[in-house]
Amino acid sequence: MDALRSIWRGTGLPDEALQQVDLAGRDPVLPSSFAVGAAAQASIAAAALAACELGQVRGTGRQQVSVDLAHAAAECIGWFSIDGKEPALWDRFSGLYRSADGWVRLHANFAHHRDGALRLLGLDPPTAERADAEAAMRRWTSLDFETAAAEAGLVAAALRTFDEWDATPQAAAIAAQPLFRIRRIGDAPPLTLPSLLPSTRPLAGVKVLELTRILAGPVGGRTLAAHGADVMLVNSPRLPNIASIAETSRGKLSAHLDLTLAQGREDLWRLLEDAHVFVQGYRPGGLAALGFDPATLAARRPGIVCVSLSAYGSEGPWAGRRGFDSLVQTAMGFNAAEAEASGAEKPRALPMQILDQATGYLMAMCTAAALVRQQREGGSWLAEVSLAQTGHWLRGLGRVPGGGDIEPASIEPWKTCATSGFGELSALGHSATLDRTPPGWDRPSMPPGSHPPAWP
Repeated sequence: MDALRSIWRGTGLPDEALQQVDLAGRDPVLPSSFAVGAAAQASIAAAALAACELGQVRGTGRQQVSVDLAHAAAECIGWFSIDGKEPALWDRFSGLYRSADGWVRLHANFAHHRDGALRLLGLDPPTAERADAEAAMRRWTSLDFETAAAEAGLVAAALRTFDEWDATPQAAAIAAQPLFRIRRIGDAPPLTLPSLLPSTRPLAGVKVLELTRILAGPVGGRTLAAHGADVMLVNSPRLPNIASIAETSRGKLSAHLDLTLAQGREDLWRLLEDAHVFVQGYRPGGLAALGFDPATLAARRPGIVCVSLSAYGSEGPWAGRRGFDSLVQTAMGFNAAEAEASGAEKPRALPMQILDQATGYLMAMCTAAALVRQQREGGSWLAEVSLAQTGHWLRGLGRVPGGGDIEPASIEPWKTCATSGFGELSALGHSATLDRTPPGWDRPSMPPGSHPPAWP
């Protein structure tokens, strides 16, 4: 409950809603010295409570929300299989490398990031092997490689301890910011939402445009869909995706738009005419350069709720830097701290991508909270979240003595199976339980471009 309260105080929503939640279980349930289960449970509960608050504003009354910690933690592992096979989730060049003075983590799941890192190491991407990259990295200091990669628009992180992270200007910038921000960015009357029955999910009729790819944004959109929103995932036909799109696309429409073309931008503006929410998780400034910054969105669609995701926040010297969960963990000190707690010689990652997962649920919560305020106060709204701010919050939840030594709990009780456009999809069901409108996904997961860019 303390973790949930630390989230809820920034939403602007009534404290009475917290009386409607039941949180069962406690850490550890996964091998970690951090309260990853509490982070999962609290963020999932916050998203569900905020959705129910929108239902309350729309006349259906509050609901009781229950979240089991073990189920929440298991859900945040992100396990899935297609036709009985678990896809490989990491490129062979992804992971930790010894440097001249420490460690560097590469994220190589996208070919352009992998090939760029290999060229920076002086290697030929078509012929390079992992051993070649390991040998080349030993000629670099970790901070030099991290800096060179960032300047080249690549993704890499030097391993730091907490003390080393705390000494950076970016850590100071993150520490000075709240976990998330929700603020009014324009004037508008309350947008009309369809009326609800008590048995209707609280986000029914809310139209969400989701322009995200890796992993937090898709989790946020999937959560909104579970509570009834019409979520349209908009992908570029030019860009690759990771395997987890099969799991995170449950409940969504999935359309292709090429925003580098005038027609693609025109189609997106047409979709925005009826949208209530615009969620984006591209590199800082990427969509703004195409004309889809929050101020322009609010001018063209008064009353819109914009939700923006970044790796390292909107302030500080790293505000424009690309990053992924595994890299943020490494840069902020979590990998070093986990290794120290377990006595391991090699840096140790958290047992799941909890920064991505919790941030995704915070995105869903911010969306619902901003919609509540839009309905009550009018206005256009912007919510901002980042992986690093979530990491700072996770660290503040404290440590779990001996947590790194336990065996992970079984995920079997929560597995579900459904037909999808990718094949037979096995994944975990949602861990939030609502007493009147159980969350779920009515639309099957479909590959990018399966639906036209039009609201049903």
